[in-house]
Amino acid sequence: MATSSEPSSFPPPSSSPFSPPQTAATAAAPWRKLFLEHIQTMPAPEFSLATVRKTASPSGTVYSPRARMCMFRGMWAELPGNAENAAERNPADVYEGSDVLTFTTDCRMDKLPELFGVEVADEGEAEEQEKLLRGSGGGAPVEAVFWAKERQTQWRLRGAAYVLGPDVDESPEGKRVVSALTPWMRRKKPAAGDAGSGSGSGSGRWSFSREVTAHFGNLPPLMRGSFRSPPPGVPVALPVGDSRLALGRRVADLGDEAARANFRVVVVVPREVDRCDLSDPERGRRWFYRFADGAWEEVEVWP
Repeated sequence: MATSSEPSSFPPPSSSPFSPPQTAATAAAPWRKLFLEHIQTMPAPEFSLATVRKTASPSGTVYSPRARMCMFRGMWAELPGNAENAAERNPADVYEGSDVLTFTTDCRMDKLPELFGVEVADEGEAEEQEKLLRGSGGGAPVEAVFWAKERQTQWRLRGAAYVLGPDVDESPEGKRVVSALTPWMRRKKPAAGDAGSGSGSGSGRWSFSREVTAHFGNLPPLMRGSFRSPPPGVPVALPVGDSRLALGRRVADLGDEAARANFRVVVVVPREVDRCDLSDPERGRRWFYRFADGAWEEVEVWP
């Protein structure tokens, strides 16, 4: 891990901070352990997700900030255990984990164009854009902000968000997402005398779509049923047009067609992390972390 004694030069400007790393991360991020410890102290792992909305205007594209509360669902490839989850799990001997955050969303939500980084389509192009947003994709810049009250610490994680849908293992865009995320997933080292564990053959057994289904299974039935609700943001006075959609449904079937059509896992790949510790009123402390050249850099700055 590199350090610097010149805070003014860190982090330097970057014209493309959200591209896949040239070198895969081989070690856990220096901020990871403490971040997860702080998450455990929170009554609920809620965070604010900030995005950029693009809309057309006669003078050009208008960029507007958007923010909403989301629920942290663990690190990618480290699905939290749940005895009530009947979904098939990926083999445990391939990846040890990642530094990539996850949350779940409905693909009909207003934030999908922002996660894909596309301009909100006008009426004439809405159908074509809906097809795009129904699949896997994304890569737009986002910021996730956590406030760990018990530790009096604010965490700001900046990076790219990717949307994982049912097509993630099959479609061209899905495969692009897989290629973008795989370098951030740390492989397990083979155990002594076990040449097969963690080898290249393991990646063929580890499936992104299987992990998405397992995330769906980790939700309680009423939460799964929320993906069978009427379209978000549509006036209540208008007809729903689909008898399968209603509020308050409980979904037990992990393959429920209507719910799974709308369910998505979103992953946030952080490239910059800002930790501000205010637990000591007389001496606040702050650290910047940045991923560059295959490793995380860390520098302490004035808060």
